[in-house]
Amino acid sequence: MPHSKNINIIGAGLVGSLLSIYLAKRGHSVNIYERRPDMRKAKISAGKSINLALSDRGWRGLEGVGIADEIKKIAIPMYGRFIHHKDGSTAYQPYGKKDQCIYSVSRAEINMKLMDLAEHHSGVKLFFEERCTHIDRATLEAQFENESTKKISKSKSELVFGADGAFAASRLNMQLTSDRFEYNQHYISAGYKELIIPPGPDGKFMIEKNALHIWPRGSFMMIALPNLDGNFTCTLFLPFEGEKSFANLKTKEEIKKFFDEEFPDAVPLMPTLLEDFLHNPVSSLVTVKCFPW
Repeated sequence: MPHSKNINIIGAGLVGSLLSIYLAKRGHSVNIYERRPDMRKAKISAGKSINLALSDRGWRGLEGVGIADEIKKIAIPMYGRFIHHKDGSTAYQPYGKKDQCIYSVSRAEINMKLMDLAEHHSGVKLFFEERCTHIDRATLEAQFENESTKKISKSKSELVFGADGAFAASRLNMQLTSDRFEYNQHYISAGYKELIIPPGPDGKFMIEKNALHIWPRGSFMMIALPNLDGNFTCTLFLPFEGEKSFANLKTKEEIKKFFDEEFPDAVPLMPTLLEDFLHNPVSSLVTVKCFPW
């Protein structure tokens, strides 16, 4: 048995939570520090997350610590993509052989499940509303500020893993304190907005349940992934600027005209389209690259 280490993970998202399980199963003691409140207790805001499509690589990561079956309980198999053309016609494209599929899962649901599974290990502790403000790379002492009380705390460990996302405080700390640390941040010209196709009056799915639905339109598209409660999480990917863009969809009239022209078969399935479009935020898509980590 290798030496058991005390390890800190910054971020309790998908990566941080899964990593903690891998480390705990190897006998290490793990503390996870998350800036946000515990999403299992706090109300989750809609409109900011894309559903996940889990394929073979993702399942291998879950199978590696024996939790794939638990995650499949909250996932829906999708055996192909269902293409919705502008003229109303459709085409089905299977992903592979009859039994091959990818799975739709809510990002929030899988994140909460991974947190639960992590906490099943006695060596894992989660701390919420703790914002990482500094990491001493020489001593591996991390400093945190509680988002509610503003209390400052410190935690020393033998290893620190940064798993706090695209705008990571852990990476910024290295960027500011390291020589020759390379960093590149690139935003694409399109953003995304979350919409919804609710279940029918009888609770049934309004379109094919076991498929990833795509409305391809050249420079933009909409997708829809099924959820366990019968609804579909729709995501509209659209340029920020230009003739057909979020910049030109400000009024109910403009939104309705755009969807009637571009997604005529989806509009009757989206009774809260206008409210969702005006209420849910437009989110950015960013690619971050850094070296040497």
